Amino acid sequence: MNIRTITIRVNGLPRTEDAWPHTTLAEHLRTALRLTGTHVGCGTGDCGACVVLLDGDPVCSCLVLAVQADGREVGTVEGVADSGDLAGVQRALVEEHGLQCGFCTPGLVVRMAHAAGGGSEADVLAGHLCRCTGYDGIRAALRGISGGPGSGR
Repeated sequence: MNIRTITIRVNGLPRTEDAWPHTTLAEHLRTALRLTGTHVGCGTGDCGACVVLLDGDPVCSCLVLAVQADGREVGTVEGVADSGDLAGVQRALVEEHGLQCGFCTPGLVVRMAHAAGGGSEADVLAGHLCRCTGYDGIRAALRGISGGPGSGR
């Protein structure tokens, strides 16, 4: 297997690095690009901790190879907030006690930010496992974000 040079547009910026054909997108983001916000939980696409946007759609980055993202757009949790301030979805999770250990939070934040434009609560929580909060705070945060699922706005 030969190493490949790939270019991925990450959070709006082109990033060119080498990648082995077997390297997952999650691993590439964390190691080659030093974007450690994306967490790897189960490694099987069941927990949602590693969710990123690939060409605007939520995907489990532990199931996508980095070479498959070559020439594509990737949005990570680092790209959710503007100018270092918390994004609305992040603020809502804090205010509604929708996080505890924080391990699953990056994937949840990416899903919530994606759904804020018109997704449902089921869209956000599908494929996302949180063992700490019991989902009540997460659901309240979803209702609290402007235009978010279940907000009625």
